[in-house]
Amino acid sequence: MTFSTFLRSKGLGLLAWLAGIVFFLPIAWMALTSFHSEADAATNPPSFAASLTLDGYRDFFGADGGASPWPALINSTVASLVATLFVLVLALPAAYALSIRRVRKWTDVLFFFLSTKMLPVVAGLLPIYLFAKNTGFLDNIWLLVILYTSMNLPIAVWMMQSFLAEVPVAVIEAAQIDGARLPTVLTRVVAPIALPGIAATALICFIFSWNELLFARVLTGVVAQTAPVFLTGFITSQGLFLAKVCAASLVISLPVLAAGFAAQDKLVQGLSLGAVK
Repeated sequence: MTFSTFLRSKGLGLLAWLAGIVFFLPIAWMALTSFHSEADAATNPPSFAASLTLDGYRDFFGADGGASPWPALINSTVASLVATLFVLVLALPAAYALSIRRVRKWTDVLFFFLSTKMLPVVAGLLPIYLFAKNTGFLDNIWLLVILYTSMNLPIAVWMMQSFLAEVPVAVIEAAQIDGARLPTVLTRVVAPIALPGIAATALICFIFSWNELLFARVLTGVVAQTAPVFLTGFITSQGLFLAKVCAASLVISLPVLAAGFAAQDKLVQGLSLGAVK
């Protein structure tokens, strides 16, 4: 290794560390602020040597008589997990038909899936609201499940189509010669081979569903309120309670952070699948 190559590799490594620190600093700042009192959190510039307290977390979990966050957290968990499961069940056979057993004009079908994401979300908000109101689906968690499934399905089909295109056709043909039908091929042959890509797709769909705010804010009230909607309740006319908001933001972000950390190896494998021949 020449000296210039060594310096280049070290420079790229240093840049990667700097980029990681830049992305991590807001999260670290939010975590530190969540352990401060409201008076210390409101100081400008922030006081890093201020005493630490759990008052923000007590307020978030309703220790002083406030609203409990558990119903909203449970609603977000149910809506995100069920919608992600539905997306995977629908996207796997669709991606199979677009990558392995390609239908006619499959590129046009892929473009149609992509075109559904070109419509601004707010443009479809009023028709969906009127439909939910007339059918009695307002403030219903299953309406969010349907919306999250339909919103994430095009992305899932696009991602899984590229992942399933790397599955060897010879393996599928061998399974079919042995008498395996399509459901068996999908669940016992295709899914295990494309597991990293499926895991990456599931994680991204879960994150998108968990973080969605606009539809949840407009279409839910008390019964189906999700965690992001509950978080916006801390911004009141009395002011912004920064320590409480940071504590709530950290707690609500933990499921996504935990899922990303647990599936990071599968995510990297899935997103890089087929990148190197």
